Amino acid sequence: MAATANKFVWYDLMTTDIQAAEIFYAKVIGWEAKDSGMPGHPYTLFSADTVMVAGLMPMPPEVVARGARPGWNGYIGVDDVDACAARVKASGGSVHHEPQDIPQVGRYAVVGDPQGAVFMLFSPAGNPPAPPEVAPGSPGHVGWHELQAGDQQSAFAFYADLFGWTKAEAVDMGPIGVYQIFATGGPPVGGMMNKLPQIPAPFWLYYFNVDNIDAAVARVGGEAGQVVNGPQQVPGGSWIAQCRDPQGAMFAMVGPRG
Repeated sequence: MAATANKFVWYDLMTTDIQAAEIFYAKVIGWEAKDSGMPGHPYTLFSADTVMVAGLMPMPPEVVARGARPGWNGYIGVDDVDACAARVKASGGSVHHEPQDIPQVGRYAVVGDPQGAVFMLFSPAGNPPAPPEVAPGSPGHVGWHELQAGDQQSAFAFYADLFGWTKAEAVDMGPIGVYQIFATGGPPVGGMMNKLPQIPAPFWLYYFNVDNIDAAVARVGGEAGQVVNGPQQVPGGSWIAQCRDPQGAMFAMVGPRG
């Protein structure tokens, strides 16, 4: 676990229509989908060029009954899920789902930071091989992690204390404050910003790499998704677009134009 501790190691989508979501992301992002074969637990695996990237599963009825909406989840690797969940709670965060084992897969917990943004803790079972190295910008892989926070400064302090994340470049965004880029032990992997007033609650947004942002945006609209913002250029030359899938889950895309 040492190679991936305190980094994002997995992503999955909980949704109300797994068949429609599978078709949407296969067409928009280009993923291949296959059933995981987990008995009694429908779970679809998405892969890009044979490398597994993310998962897909139905929202439990009791979660839907509580008013939860479809959404993407990011898993952060830790050495001890129980100890880390306790630290989250002691630091003012929440434990939404107590640590639990997934047989032959690992142990996980669903937690939230002090401002309400949800993320997962995960530790694998056994001693799995290190994930394959993927070139930056490879289509179909996650290229950026963005926290839309209630307060960027205190949010960064929470994650830095919990995981040892470090600050990289800080970009002044004017009225909405600083966009703080962060690293998890290597090159920068994401940024944190104060959420816009119209966003109801803090959340993590995950950016999927695409080979052409304009073509990808066209696919979103063609498959009944919605482009919420963009395309727009960001420092470094890439272009981004923030979107909703047909079931309402937020996701984003990043890639070149033209």
